[in-house]
Amino acid sequence: LDRLADVDWIIEVIVERADIKQGLYKQLASVARPDAIITSNTSTIPLSILTDGMDPARAKRFAITHFFNPPRYMQLLELVTTDATDADVVDELRRVCDVALGKKVIDCQDTPGFIANRLGSLLLQAASNATADHALSIEQADALAGRHFGFPSTGIFKLMDLVGLDLGPYVSKSLYDNVNQGDLFREEYRESELLDKMIAEGYTGRKGKGGWYRINREGGGKVKEVRDLKTGEYRPVEKPEGAALAVSKKGARAVFEAGDHLADAAWSYMSKYFVYAAEHALDIAHSIFDVDEAMKTGYGLKWGPFELMDVVGPAWVAGKLAEEGRSVPPLLQQVGEGTFYKVEDGERFFMLGDGSYQAIVRPEGVLLLSDIKRRSEPVLRSSAASVWDLGDGVLCFEFTTYANSLDDSVMAILNKTIALIEKDEAWKALVIHNEGRNFSVGANLGIALFASNIAAWPQVQGGIKGGQDTFMKLRFSGFPVVSAPSGVAVGGGCEILMHSDAVQAHAETYTGLVEVGVGVLPGWGGCKEMIRRHSANKRSARGPMPALVKAFELIGTGQVAKSAMEAQRDMLIINEADSITFNKERVLYDAKQRALAMVEGYEPPEEATFRLPGATGRAAIDMALHDFHLKGMATDHDMTVGRAVGQVLTGEDTDVTEELTERDLLKLEQKYFIKMLKEPKSLARMEHMLNTNKPLRN
Repeated sequence: LDRLADVDWIIEVIVERADIKQGLYKQLASVARPDAIITSNTSTIPLSILTDGMDPARAKRFAITHFFNPPRYMQLLELVTTDATDADVVDELRRVCDVALGKKVIDCQDTPGFIANRLGSLLLQAASNATADHALSIEQADALAGRHFGFPSTGIFKLMDLVGLDLGPYVSKSLYDNVNQGDLFREEYRESELLDKMIAEGYTGRKGKGGWYRINREGGGKVKEVRDLKTGEYRPVEKPEGAALAVSKKGARAVFEAGDHLADAAWSYMSKYFVYAAEHALDIAHSIFDVDEAMKTGYGLKWGPFELMDVVGPAWVAGKLAEEGRSVPPLLQQVGEGTFYKVEDGERFFMLGDGSYQAIVRPEGVLLLSDIKRRSEPVLRSSAASVWDLGDGVLCFEFTTYANSLDDSVMAILNKTIALIEKDEAWKALVIHNEGRNFSVGANLGIALFASNIAAWPQVQGGIKGGQDTFMKLRFSGFPVVSAPSGVAVGGGCEILMHSDAVQAHAETYTGLVEVGVGVLPGWGGCKEMIRRHSANKRSARGPMPALVKAFELIGTGQVAKSAMEAQRDMLIINEADSITFNKERVLYDAKQRALAMVEGYEPPEEATFRLPGATGRAAIDMALHDFHLKGMATDHDMTVGRAVGQVLTGEDTDVTEELTERDLLKLEQKYFIKMLKEPKSLARMEHMLNTNKPLRN
């Protein structure tokens, strides 16, 4: 503990027992600086219990910062303080957690389980009970807890596997011990002999030997299995069926009204979730908006409980509760025939406890495209993309295709946007951003495969050249272009980043040139940009070969950065001068500020030239490929695609005495991209990826 003597912030993350935690705090009191902040990561124990008996001066600098697991990926941080907490401590924790750690900071009341675990534990327990009481299989239960309720693809039992089966009982028991007598959670709480047995045998979920689900690899196979709740043993996963599932695409109310035992199970646990949220929202949080935000960011839901009741219809929910002779909570009575949220003049409002409405106000530095879209019309729009006014002369280009894939229609409106900014003095800069799960998955494979199958080679060539021309316009336009990615940005999505003046990336950006996985190579300037960036890298050895080898390594293996930091540090997709934003909700604001800062005195970059080794460099690449092939690390078709990549990166028939332009390399990309498209094994890779979303190693 002596090592903690000089730190600013100490986070306690030990077993969920108040007495043990309090014992640690007494030890820390003799070690920590007087001005140090100490917080607990407890998931259920109230602050008032943790600070019982604590020195008042230390208690003023003590709070709860509850991170959701895994903390890298889960955005929610529940902050619990009291009126006695030092205001500077509260401000500093909120700032650091928001800006530096990228968290959605939700202020919670000092109650057991806070917001997300209080409601989430009830939801999971009630769903587990309903699964047993209505004789559902685990597959049926997970399918029932689906998109119609705004749940993630994990459903209920896969979510438990993901979190860890051994964690749930501790949280549930702690919550049971701390909530009041008569609380609905105490009524729903059940211990499970099967679950206890699984945990004891090491079946703790994905981190263990398996959980409710597992992959059975016996005999060299790979069979997905699930626990049979009747026998307690594993069996192969079966496709779930039922009337409620058959109508699930029609929405939540259709599921509730389906009339089978699955519908009864769904209403059983979802109605308890609705009631529990409505009964306790203003006891555990400062608003229903905070409740919904906590559940969305803590459990990956599309809608919080109040937003979901708006989808179903609050009056319908209240009416069904009344029909069953159940108590209707005051908040549900208060909303009446209305909704918990409403939109007026583009502004979104949420209902307060007295039935009035309050506007949602974003923190300073948060700019959401969804807010802008709600209160304005696009400057330009097509079926493939929309262009929005961010204010101060900055436009935002938003992809609207499936998975934000790229095709001729995207290039057409991007060209219109470039032309608009260059001719109209009202516009100064462009930000490329969207709020989708993927920034862009790259080129539309379906179109490329179809065109190749009918040998429409002029159209294919036109699509490649059109993309190259568009991205070169971005690179050499007379105004700043800032790409602001989050999530997946691969293939053409990565090439957009590399043709922008700057990148303002969310920390969780996964980017790379993955084209070899579908049997082709980067065709919209990716090869050219990799050579340019690694040739200019001051950390690389001089001469053409080190840059070429690194570019070949990244492109030839289809490497994808696991974070924006890796993309910047190791891959140079994001430049050293570019910036990374940790809070996803701050990415667009930061990108806009970056674009505005570049406007004054902006000049487009000079075109790069290259001296490449030609056949000499290609011999080295061929030797490396041959070695990979001998070791079983490269298939025959990997060799074919790798040689094509090598042709482009080495400049084909050039040598180091000849100077090549960016356009020269783009022509080589075009040539070898089409050559690979004519390979039957490349088309097989594309078709396999479209059908299975997995690469084919042929």
